[in-house]
Amino acid sequence: MSIDLSLIWAAIIGFGVIMYVLMDGFDLGLGILFPFAPDEESRDVMMNSVAPVWDGNETWLVLGGAGLLGAFPLVYSVFLPALYIGVFLMLAGLIFRGISFEFRFKSKKNRRWWNRAFCWGSAIATFAQGAVVGAYIQGFAVEDFRYVGGALDWLTPFTVLTGLGLMAGYALLGSTWLILKSEGHVQQWAYRITPKLLLAVLVVFGIVSLWTPLVSPEVRDRWMNQIHLIWLFPILAMVCAGALYRAVKRQQEGLPFVSTLGLFIFTYLGLIASKWPVIVPPNYTIWDAASAPESQLFLLIGVLFVIPIVLAYTAWSYWVFRGKVKVGEGYH
Repeated sequence: MSIDLSLIWAAIIGFGVIMYVLMDGFDLGLGILFPFAPDEESRDVMMNSVAPVWDGNETWLVLGGAGLLGAFPLVYSVFLPALYIGVFLMLAGLIFRGISFEFRFKSKKNRRWWNRAFCWGSAIATFAQGAVVGAYIQGFAVEDFRYVGGALDWLTPFTVLTGLGLMAGYALLGSTWLILKSEGHVQQWAYRITPKLLLAVLVVFGIVSLWTPLVSPEVRDRWMNQIHLIWLFPILAMVCAGALYRAVKRQQEGLPFVSTLGLFIFTYLGLIASKWPVIVPPNYTIWDAASAPESQLFLLIGVLFVIPIVLAYTAWSYWVFRGKVKVGEGYH
């Protein structure tokens, strides 16, 4: 029996994407929350909590992007012309955020500017990622494997909503991460803002769910007529939301973050189920977009060595920095 390399690569890239969203999402979320922190000491705690791991989190973005180029080149030939401005904004935001990590603690006079760079870089990168998701849902103008639309076709009211929704979602990840990693008045502030962020996420989730069938008839048909098991994913997402709310009210520390991860995972699985096996909406599947089997096999051999190494050093770094962050002291 022959092995379908396209399916394997779809699983690898899907895994890389969700790992990036979960692991880089909370430090982008902390950047979005930065201006609302109660004081400068709280901002120090927020930045110290992710300083040892933030750059390693972005490994998954590189892995997913490189794998996508090698395994599904059609995706690049369509997505880059269609989303060039959005991708540029995302990378620019990530660059500004990365620079602010290095310079904020070294700067005395201009620290407020690095605070703003951290906030705006995180917010712009997150909004661009959410808008890209929205553009994927609504589809692209493609003829003969070529993008034929305009440079700003991706920017619609729907993609603006998904961009703002991801900002709220990442901020929720950030606040629950802060509950896990902080203590004292910083942790109490995170407890207070988390229910508000959860409400914002659920409101956007509901609006997007009602709006999606209007922008994507294929998704409407999938949800209403084809696979009824697909409704399990939003149900499980709501269960995670309920567990998150109860955990915050009881002032538990670990469960809020875990519940938020579950909320993202089940929403992501629902998105995949809505589009599968289409990778370039509305018509091109993973097999249409795939590179030659020889190319996929060559790349797969290398990736099968790389992924265990990335998982191992990621697990080790989180284990080493598994404690809490004290004001003025860092991890302990």
